Amino acid sequence: MKLFSIYRYDLFKHFLLLLALNVTCIIFSKDTLASRLIMIDFTQPNEHQYWTAVNDNVMGGISTGQFTYDGSVSQFTGELSLDNNGGFSSVNRSVSPLTNNINAVNLSYIGDGRTYQLRFSTWKDGYRINYKHEFETIKGQKQSKTFYFKEFKAVFRGRLLSGAPELDAQDIKQVGFLIADKQPLPFTLNLIHIQFETSQ
Repeated sequence: MKLFSIYRYDLFKHFLLLLALNVTCIIFSKDTLASRLIMIDFTQPNEHQYWTAVNDNVMGGISTGQFTYDGSVSQFTGELSLDNNGGFSSVNRSVSPLTNNINAVNLSYIGDGRTYQLRFSTWKDGYRINYKHEFETIKGQKQSKTFYFKEFKAVFRGRLLSGAPELDAQDIKQVGFLIADKQPLPFTLNLIHIQFETSQ
């Protein structure tokens, strides 16, 4: 009887240990998956391959822009031209579905002293809407800024849209950057990460 009790006790301890290990693995897996879904890491060598450039040549302009990897971070580079009524360059990529509790995004970058736009594109009920939030840069200085979705403005071809719904994480399909500061000069924006967040 005593041996049976000891055996049963050891078996129970083994069961508890296995249960604890399984719970730990589940929590770790969920955290790892979540971090993959809510962060874009521009220090990864292959990240730039997911981005597409869209410049003003679609409207007859001659501005240039590209998204590359310099060995440490991703770079949005090019040169604006105001010729032929042009003057913008942009890049964008698709994003994985976001949960509705996300309401902000943190951006880490090193700029060149110019003004850029962080942009999101949504698709809902058959309609595409672009949202923008401008941010300034300090040449050569690393900066980190948090942007709240409620502060983004809906736009269409550079003009504000009235009556558009507030930016909602669940509707976001693309993220991008745009420069259109009317300065016909070369530009460089070094990007470190985008972190989607839930802020109170």
